[in-house]
Amino acid sequence: MLHGDAAFAGQGVVYETMQLANVQDFAVGGTIHVIVNNQIGYTTNPINARSTPYCSDLGKAFNCPIFHCNGDDPLAVSTALETAVEYRHEWGTDVIVDVICYRRNGHNEMDQPAFTQPKLYKKISRHPTTLELFGKRLVKEGTMTTEEIDEIKEFVMESYEKDLEASKTYEKSEDDWLSSKWAGFKSTTQMSRIRPTGVDIELLRKIGVTAGSVPEDFKLHRQMKKIFTNRREQSEKGEGIDWGTAEALAFGSLLVEGNHVRITGQDVQRGTFSHRHAVVKDQDTEQDYTPLNYITERMDPSCPKEDMSGPDTQAGFICRNSILSEFAVLGFELGYSLENPNALVLWEAQFGDFVNGAQIMIDQFISAGEDKWFRQSGLVMLLPHGYDGGGAEHSSCRLERFLQMVDEDPHFVPEFKEDERMQIQQHNWQVVNCSTPANYFHCLRRQIHRDFRKPLVVVAPKNLLRNRRCVSSLEDMGPGTTFKVCALA
Repeated sequence: MLHGDAAFAGQGVVYETMQLANVQDFAVGGTIHVIVNNQIGYTTNPINARSTPYCSDLGKAFNCPIFHCNGDDPLAVSTALETAVEYRHEWGTDVIVDVICYRRNGHNEMDQPAFTQPKLYKKISRHPTTLELFGKRLVKEGTMTTEEIDEIKEFVMESYEKDLEASKTYEKSEDDWLSSKWAGFKSTTQMSRIRPTGVDIELLRKIGVTAGSVPEDFKLHRQMKKIFTNRREQSEKGEGIDWGTAEALAFGSLLVEGNHVRITGQDVQRGTFSHRHAVVKDQDTEQDYTPLNYITERMDPSCPKEDMSGPDTQAGFICRNSILSEFAVLGFELGYSLENPNALVLWEAQFGDFVNGAQIMIDQFISAGEDKWFRQSGLVMLLPHGYDGGGAEHSSCRLERFLQMVDEDPHFVPEFKEDERMQIQQHNWQVVNCSTPANYFHCLRRQIHRDFRKPLVVVAPKNLLRNRRCVSSLEDMGPGTTFKVCALA
């Protein structure tokens, strides 16, 4: 990962991301951080850009090895990077390489750096380039001749000129950025048909019962026993399905079909409002148990298998409480969704104004990612929205901001006929406010069952989680059913 010196020391997301390095379900086996240390941040000198002697000092908090090397010495840089690769491979931890160099021109070609660093740039103007210094060294030690160096220079410059000319007629393709996992997914210009997202009712019933069950020797909290009993009863009767159970049915049905499901954020295992309970704790041992990872294992032989990929092939379910950083965690989940289009990836903001901490990630990368980098993402953001007496700032979904960032031509009225509808495909994301558990169920499932991907903002309710009138039946989620759009008159 490449950093500037001012950014590595000054951007909070660097620390927040490094804090993920050894956290379960976020660790990646170490990252090599390369700091291109220009000793200046735009026009700001190091003394004003940080409080530590070195820009890399942040790594000391994580016990990272830090290699400082001279950017004018290519062999030193190469040696430092090779050592960093070997260290990461051996120990699986982050490594920092601080390449101390300089910026010959201003921040861009139009800048005049002498306005702000006159003494430094007098020195730089008299300083030989790295190429000149290294060339003289190779000649002096007898490794190469001047003629051989000139021949290499000529070859490289010719290749640069050839590529520059080719770039003038280059036509970009939306497939250039996509891995093979994305083969077959449709672009904004290709029609995608609306697909039913209903599931066999008997299968849903079994998933619901599993979501409310634990092993016989597992000691549940007494209040949890009641919650799980209600979940099983709702599923067995097929009536009165509440929000948390509907979500479990959506997750479970996708898992059985072979789709990985991952949800992270602060307190997601229990759910901020104590409604999810996707991971429960033994009251004596604190051992974790995740019911949805055992659906096919508990599947009764008499249960219909039409929608199953096999009793031993259900996909894995990850529900992991994250570190207290919205910016870094949401960024991690965005990357996860770009890697695998066949995974339902969700991030939930906690109660309060927690989503505001991730606003840069939302504004820069999620809302504009497909338009700028041709990368589709099916990332789901669950954002509790109601104020409910919690105070003037107590909402994680500033609905107006998400609607303002919809990329829509106000003078174009889209087609609403079902066989001609492409409105969602041609926009940058979706914002939904579901009023029934069944609609939430279908909303999550269609994220995977479409043949394109769009980020989804769920204006998630709080006061509906336990509202006795806000319930659905298994019939609402059965075969032939789908997401229902309700237009206000």
